[in-house]
Amino acid sequence: VSKNSGVACKTMDMNMNMKEKTLSGFIGELSSSAPTPGGGGASALVGAVGAALCSMAASLTTGKKKFAEYEEDLSRIIKEAKAKSEELLNLIQRDADVFEPLSRAYSIPKGTPGREETLEAALRLACSAPLEMLRCIGEVVELIEELSHKCSKLVISDVAVAAAACRAAMDGAAMNVYINTALMTDREYAAAADAEAEALIARYRAVCDKIYAEIEAQIRGNSK
Repeated sequence: VSKNSGVACKTMDMNMNMKEKTLSGFIGELSSSAPTPGGGGASALVGAVGAALCSMAASLTTGKKKFAEYEEDLSRIIKEAKAKSEELLNLIQRDADVFEPLSRAYSIPKGTPGREETLEAALRLACSAPLEMLRCIGEVVELIEELSHKCSKLVISDVAVAAAACRAAMDGAAMNVYINTALMTDREYAAAADAEAEALIARYRAVCDKIYAEIEAQIRGNSK
């Protein structure tokens, strides 16, 4: 459903699960004034693209004699990467779902009894989706790292792109953690959520950068 298809179609599109939207429909919604999808949903989508590229590269390697020793590993990587891609696509909708209570909480007039407690609970819920994204994408990065040593050279650039996509997705998901924890009054809870996000970013950003740099050096070294 396109953004310019009229009010009836727009309403129908808003009621559609994020995963069921066409790519153009999702981008149209993302570029509109609608509050969701936003940066969190976009991060999940980019992570799903990274996982899909991992599956693709493994699929194009499997069955080749040169990589016969990795056949079992490649089959596992394909299966797990596809599952992670699906999980991340589901997180696009979850991110939109957890934003709704936060939006409602902000609309409560200041001074209303219970507003702060409602807002705090909504911030925790909104923080949960990007944290799930970070954990999931981290697992995808581990698959990409393994695949980078077990795949055909014909698809090695796709593995690098998968790593780059996951790096961007993790940075985006982490930012969506921080924007929520910054507003929490429970600073102990906020610090714990920040610490988990920071640890995941520190661990997997370095892995993504290493994969990308090694593949770039390999490709550009061969072309010189």
